[in-house]
This record gives sequence, structure tokens and C-alpha cells, in this order.
Amino acid sequence: MVAVIKTGHSIHRILNYNENKVKQGVAECIGAGNYPVDSDKMSFTMKLNRFLKQMELNEKTKRNSVHISLNFDVSENHLSKEKLLEIADSYLDKIGFGEQPYLVYQHHDAGHPHIHLVTTNIEADGKRIDLHHLGIRKSEPARKALEKEFGLVQAEAQKKDKNYQLKPIAVSKALYGKSQTKMAIQNILEHVLTPYKYTSLPELNAVLNQYNVKAERGTENSKVYQTGGLLYRIMDTDGNSVGVPIKASLFYNKPTLKFLEQKFKENAAKRTPFKRRVKNAVDKELLSKKSSIPELIIALEKQGIHIVLRQNANGILYGITYVDHQTKCVFNGSALGKTYSAKAIQERCLPEGVSGQDLLRHPDLKQTIWLQPQTAAAAETKEVDKDFQSATIPTGKENVLEVLTQAENTSDYLPNQLKKKRKKKKKRNLNNNQ
Repeated sequence: MVAVIKTGHSIHRILNYNENKVKQGVAECIGAGNYPVDSDKMSFTMKLNRFLKQMELNEKTKRNSVHISLNFDVSENHLSKEKLLEIADSYLDKIGFGEQPYLVYQHHDAGHPHIHLVTTNIEADGKRIDLHHLGIRKSEPARKALEKEFGLVQAEAQKKDKNYQLKPIAVSKALYGKSQTKMAIQNILEHVLTPYKYTSLPELNAVLNQYNVKAERGTENSKVYQTGGLLYRIMDTDGNSVGVPIKASLFYNKPTLKFLEQKFKENAAKRTPFKRRVKNAVDKELLSKKSSIPELIIALEKQGIHIVLRQNANGILYGITYVDHQTKCVFNGSALGKTYSAKAIQERCLPEGVSGQDLLRHPDLKQTIWLQPQTAAAAETKEVDKDFQSATIPTGKENVLEVLTQAENTSDYLPNQLKKKRKKKKKRNLNNNQ
């Protein structure tokens, strides 16, 4: 079992999210705790007012809403509603929320069984339950105890057996015309925005594009761009935008540009410790044997690292992004260092006679390439490394080691200490020679 805890400022928003799932037919409220009426006899207003009245007892506390999801292994789809309620009651009791009002929702919109718990940390006497490190201090011990008590699949065992060659996140791609656009995008955003560590919009799109979703600001002259807005939309299998875009503010978790910019700052430091894993994976593959770019992509996929290549309309490779699904970190090539940029990777990988266009003919690598025309509109959302502007490919009999060890052309450069000093010509004193 895996428990995910989120805290917030709006119980109305959390409750509305779960109730909308019920209206869509993909969830149901299966129980309530410390309410005067059974859940099936309560209206939305009754559910909400119970929380609001308790929150009024401590108006100083702004972060007063708690939203928890308990996720079970796919093999545990036999769990009955009664059993899920027992697990929910026991879990909340162990983390100190047993006396709080709470609602339990069973969701059916994912490939694994899971329930959502909605509650508040304001107690009946107005005191506040401390949320600091709630996951580490109370949730983790409670989870382990429940796994033994109810015979659930242990989260540690799931991590050890996890095969990163499978889909990086357990969520389906958004398919225009086959799924409700907003609901499909919302489901994908929930699995990407918080877990993944990205520092720019292109890096975020490197993940979202794998699920046929794109975040965009529009053109510089558009009202959306000028007002700092953000749109999300579905793409087809060729990477073209389809359907009507949806404003970020219309989604439950409000994934606006302001929200993302804050994530960019936070993620810059969080992802730093994980750079070495990606760099080591690339170096190990390229130093052990001579690999082409398609072979490098396939080799890294087996380690849970997805490579996204950015090409212009002429097939010229100008950018590369690494998405590490194991550590949930996204790195533009230059963020790892010059030797991991698009230009350097071409020099380290591509043998003579292989061009960027050959990658398009590889049937397994279609999803790794972004074709972007060099236009002003495309330039707004792409992130071009300075090192990519004059990408070259090794020619003749050069191999990887020769490329890496060859001296740079420095004929125009001479250390200042070795430069000969010019002798100043003495001006003739015409007056003395007369």
C-alpha cells in the first residue's frame, strides 16, 4: 500500500474534486466518519458544512484541509467496500485523525484500486493537528502496520520488483475523441506536476508529451501570453495539437504559470543530487562500445531514462532532454554539461554517414523526436542550447575516442606571455637632423 498526503487551504476544492468524480461515474462516496448522518443520505452542502463549522474554531490556521489517497497493488482489486472502510478507519486512527470528521471515496479511474480520504486538521476544541512531516512521522509506520494487519502487498516489495522498462507512470495517454479532454488531462497532470522535477516549460513538456498532452503559452501577441496565462491541450500521435485548449485555472489543482514558475525554482535544487545517475548511464553506454543515437536511446530506456530529441523542420538536431522516470528528474542536455548536449552527443555517437533524418526512419523512436520549425511562434516554448547551433558529425575514420581527445583548433590563440612585444618605432627628430 502507498499513501499520498496532500494538504491545502480549501476544503471546498478538495471536496468538489471528489464529488465531480462521483458525477462522472468514476467514483463513489462509500463512507463517512464522525458525521451525524450516513454518507449516502448527505447532500454536498451537508458534507461541506460539517468541515466548515469545525474550521471556524481556528481561523488562524490557513492550511486546514487534508487530502489522502491510499493506493493498493493491482492484484488487490478483490478488496470489498467494507474492507476498504476498515483500512481507512484504522489508518486515520493511527495518524491521529480518528476523531476528525472525514469522508471516504472509492475511485475507479485508474488501473489500481485506491481510495481518497477528505478531512481537516482542526480538532473539536479548536487546536491544530501538526502536519509537519506527517508522512514520515505517522503515515509510514501506519502503512507498514496496516500491510501486516490486513495482509496487503508491501510497498517495499513493489519498489524492488518495479520494472522501469514499463510505462513510467500508471496513466493512459490522452486520446482525442476517445476520452473526455479535461478529465484525461487532469489525470495526467496529477501524475506529473508534483512528482517530477523540471525547471522549465520545455522540460515539463518532455514528460507531458509522452502522454499526448502539451502546456503552452500561445504566441507573444496573444492575450493568453500577455496576461501570463497557460493552456493545456491534447496532441495526436504526430505531435499536432487537436481539440480546444483548456485554461490552467479550470483544473482542480490550478496548474497555472505562476504555480509552475514556483515549481521551477524548487525543483532546481531538488534534482541536483540525481544528475550523476543520468551522466553515468550515458557515459557507461558510450565508453563501453560505439553506439548510434538510436542505440543509445534504446539502452537508456531500459534504465528508465527517456531521451527527447528536438529537431527543426530540416531535420537538424538542436536540442536534447533526458527524462529519468526512476528519480522523476528532467534535465536539458546543457544542464548536465557540454558533453551531454545535442552537439556533443552527435559527436560521441553518430558514425559516418548517419544524419538526424535517419532517426525518423527508426520505427521505435518516433516518440523521442520533436519536429519544430524555426519560426517565432515555435521559439516561445522551445529551449535551445547555445552549443546546438553548429552541430557537427565526425567524418573520415574518426572514432569516439578520437573525437573526445582531439585538440581544439587554437591557431588564432596565443597566450599573452608568449606574444612578442612589438618594438616601438622611435620618432625621428627632424629638427636634430637638420
